[in-house]
Amino acid sequence: MALLDWLKVYLKGFAMGAADAVPGVSGGTIALIAGIYDRLVGAIAALNLEDSVALLKNLLRPHDPAARKSALRSASGMDLPFLIVLAVGVVSAALTAANVIEWAVGAHAGPTYAFFFGLIVASVIVLRGELSLGSAAGWAAAVTGFVLAFYVSGLSNGGIGSSPLILFFAGMIGISAMVLPGISGSLILLTLGQYETIITAVHDLTQAVFALTLDAAIAPFLSLAIFTIGALIGILSFARIVAWALANHRLQTMTFLVALMVGALRAPADRVMEATPEWTPVVTVVLLAWGILGAIAVLGLDAFTEEITY
Repeated sequence: MALLDWLKVYLKGFAMGAADAVPGVSGGTIALIAGIYDRLVGAIAALNLEDSVALLKNLLRPHDPAARKSALRSASGMDLPFLIVLAVGVVSAALTAANVIEWAVGAHAGPTYAFFFGLIVASVIVLRGELSLGSAAGWAAAVTGFVLAFYVSGLSNGGIGSSPLILFFAGMIGISAMVLPGISGSLILLTLGQYETIITAVHDLTQAVFALTLDAAIAPFLSLAIFTIGALIGILSFARIVAWALANHRLQTMTFLVALMVGALRAPADRVMEATPEWTPVVTVVLLAWGILGAIAVLGLDAFTEEITY
């Protein structure tokens, strides 16, 4: 691929990362728009522990021509150059967006979460056609998804904390959602109560690095490292489970995921309530306006992609 082609891959990753940083918007949908979704899923499916270990061993022997050639062949077979450049785009966008969102949540929590609420409501509207309530299995999936998300969203107000184990599983589950069209990984993090933890860690790490205060970088770096390890394992394991469920039980799986989004509305709603001690007419209109703006953003994106088949 030419340099311009790699730049396009990076920019597509940047767009995915910006979307994934916002609850209610899916990086998987952006991948569809950009025309790289099939390649992304195929590249992820091609990752496996055996080939990865063999590649690592060859990379540790750069002096050996045969090892270098084998490493290049393995990397090309797993489409690693594509994944790496795409990941750099995703991460750089996520770092940028996280710092903006961290400021917005701190300075204007009510409008920010009202905006997120609108994003999620519109996402549910867009995906309403995926609901399958014509059978007992469909209803069971819907009720399970809603109750689970509603309950966990309640716990996220402080009940489950942000221990290393919680961060690990949040990374594993969140990254799996991030590669699904229509399902927001950040929404999963918000439901689990880890969204603010992650964006704050990104902000604190960025600030510490630019200020060259390495002591202040240790805690956020460890949090993000644990989250990233969970995400890597999720890509290699849990994402495959979700892909299998979609391939073999798509109606029930999508019904569960959409119901999960409905139940997860409790998280931003609770935060709007916490950030709004007094409901004056002006405050109400402002919050409604931000919610509508969020909904318009998703509905506009859906209108732009209506010809794309998921």
